[in-house]
Amino acid sequence: MTSGWFDATLAWISAHPVAAGGLIFLIAFCDSIIVLGIVVPALPLLFAIGALIGLGHVDGTYAITCAALGAFLGDATGYWVGRRWGPQLREHWPFSRHPQLLDRGELVFRRHGAKSILIARFVGAIRAFVPAIAGMLHMPLRRYVPMSLFACFLWAGLFLAPGWVFGASYEAVAAVADRLVLVLGGLLVALALAWAAVLYGYRWFDRHANDLLARALRWTRAHPRLGRYAAALIDPNRPESASLAILAACLLAIGWAWFALLGTVWMRGEPLALDLSVFQAMYELRNPLADRLMAGLASIGDWEVLMPAAVLALGWLLWRRRWIAAAHWVAALAFGLVLTTGLAHLIHMPLPPTVHSGFGFPSVSVTMTTITFGFFAVLIARELPGRTRVWPYMVAGLVGVLLGFARLYLGAHWLSDVVGGMLLGIVWLLVLGIAYRRHVARSFWMRPLAAIFYIAFALAALWHAPRAVDPLLDRFRSPESGVVLDREAWWRDDWAQLPAQRRERDASRRWALEVQVAGPLAPLQGHLRSLGWEVQPQADWIATLGLLDDDTPAPEQLVLPATLDSEAETLLLRRPAADGSIHALRLWRAPARLADGTPLWIGTTQTLEFQRPLYGLFGIWLPATHGDAAYAELRRALTGFPLREAAHPLTGAPVLRLRTDAARAEQEPPR
Repeated sequence: MTSGWFDATLAWISAHPVAAGGLIFLIAFCDSIIVLGIVVPALPLLFAIGALIGLGHVDGTYAITCAALGAFLGDATGYWVGRRWGPQLREHWPFSRHPQLLDRGELVFRRHGAKSILIARFVGAIRAFVPAIAGMLHMPLRRYVPMSLFACFLWAGLFLAPGWVFGASYEAVAAVADRLVLVLGGLLVALALAWAAVLYGYRWFDRHANDLLARALRWTRAHPRLGRYAAALIDPNRPESASLAILAACLLAIGWAWFALLGTVWMRGEPLALDLSVFQAMYELRNPLADRLMAGLASIGDWEVLMPAAVLALGWLLWRRRWIAAAHWVAALAFGLVLTTGLAHLIHMPLPPTVHSGFGFPSVSVTMTTITFGFFAVLIARELPGRTRVWPYMVAGLVGVLLGFARLYLGAHWLSDVVGGMLLGIVWLLVLGIAYRRHVARSFWMRPLAAIFYIAFALAALWHAPRAVDPLLDRFRSPESGVVLDREAWWRDDWAQLPAQRRERDASRRWALEVQVAGPLAPLQGHLRSLGWEVQPQADWIATLGLLDDDTPAPEQLVLPATLDSEAETLLLRRPAADGSIHALRLWRAPARLADGTPLWIGTTQTLEFQRPLYGLFGIWLPATHGDAAYAELRRALTGFPLREAAHPLTGAPVLRLRTDAARAEQEPPR
């Protein structure tokens, strides 16, 4: 939810916490009122309001009361409408056209009675209709009102709670892991959208399969010349005709989308504006903890992961003498690979800045993953009963989104490459799926095949991912800066061209970049270690989970890594202070290069304090907002190095610069 009105609503709530109660009341009221509650996006709004509560911008009790009263009044309006018009509601739009809206609520009400008021509060599909059913069936007010009040207050508290917890913990974690939180949140949103698209899309087509089949039959009769080709797919006497009609409808829609995207990319010959925006957003989210996770996820589209599952599935089909299924399986993978690589050679799309070589549009790994999992879903879904047929498609959609999101995060592809790969894969598997369903009528026992395929994929991914992480991160490393400085000019004046602060939206995380180092880091590291400073390895996921361990003493807890313009720290040094805090020095590769090849680094000093936010759920070292003790201690410790110190012209804060290559540097006193 990133639209302007959404952001403006949250900004207004934060600026007017008391008057915001009326808006919170209105949001809950609209979410609860009959019919209107279907279209109001109350859930993301309530999550955002909960986050504002956690951040301290809105009082929690006040917000829960306003939301509960709004929901209660909305439900009461539905109760009054149902009691006033009764069964006549079914004669009016939208219930006359969609009677299932009331049927579901009535089924729940008749099954659970008064408890349905509580149940419906937490089921979006029937939330706005059960109160109207209660009114239609003349539920007594003395039973309705207490249950509705209890349900509304419970709903308000539980729906505001996730955002509340997020807001309460965000300030604590965001200082060092803000990008990680945003990356994981974005991944969860992408997975939720894929889950919803597959589930509700499948259910819609399942409900309308017979209608699609009937329309297709009418079309064949009205167009006898073209219809004779389609008639073979939609013979009403075949049990597979309904599913073939669904596949054909999907093929027409997705095929149109694919060719529209292909034409746009081909004619432009350059990334779309949306491609550039998504790439920049993902690039700014790069951070060490998410890097390794996303690189592992990006590796699931490699042939080392897909090949074992595909080969074992093919072997099982051949062993069971499912010749047609095996032939279509080979065709899906072989022709899919040939078609994808051919298009990648034919369409010359400039690669993202983080990619130095490889294929462009469409993404080969995304296409082949979509084909592999998608066509396997076509193979086994027909053997499943009823609505359980959706789960292989669900798995295919979630795996494809995981891979696509990870490769976008690493800058391996443009968004159009990923979307184009998914659409091409879906078009090809639909073509093969129609051909396979048209020729196969025999069923087979799919459980062994499904177990072989999915277990082989999981084991191959677990084996391959740890080995692929470092090569992938090296392959998609951020490009070196184009800014080149003369070594002596940097030492005199050009040091001021380097940034004075981290580039962050939140002012509290714009740490001053007060240290600049020219030369190798080994002499500096060795000198500081002799004075009691310790080199901390970069914290990984195991160390991050260790923050939840209450038994680990604070001095043994690792400091979480931080980034500078998506770059991970090259060196993190820490030294315990007398008051229990930690003095830390963080160094990154500078966003500039010295002309003679001497390494250039930029960093910050921090005093870190150990805190236990979120009611002591975890412990974390966070930067203190006061004092410059760490800078002063580092300044005293660097005797013996060529030093210079001056105020940065943009901020007025002192910047310490030093040379570690003593052989080439002049020994001169600080000034």
